[in-house]
Amino acid sequence: MERSIRKRYDGTFKAKVALEAIKGQKTLSQIASEYSIHPNQIIQWKKLLLEGVPKIFSRKRNPEEKSIEEKEAELYRQIGQFLFSFGSPFPTNHSFTL
Repeated sequence: MERSIRKRYDGTFKAKVALEAIKGQKTLSQIASEYSIHPNQIIQWKKLLLEGVPKIFSRKRNPEEKSIEEKEAELYRQIGQFLFSFGSPFPTNHSFTL
């Protein structure tokens, strides 16, 4: 008996099928036969899509996620700390005489 190879679908395809199921213009059976997918798979993708949509529109950010500006400011701070502790590798034209 030959083993069947599991099909892999990309995110775009899954979203297309799930959106079609959400629209409700076709039955799950119709969508399943059109795309050669089991109806339970469509139900699962639809559920994932509906669970993920609110996250897209949520204004709350994950505390672990930093904005680009915050990351940039942290990097500049680290560079400044490095230059201060090891001396600047850049020549200075400032000559101070007392």
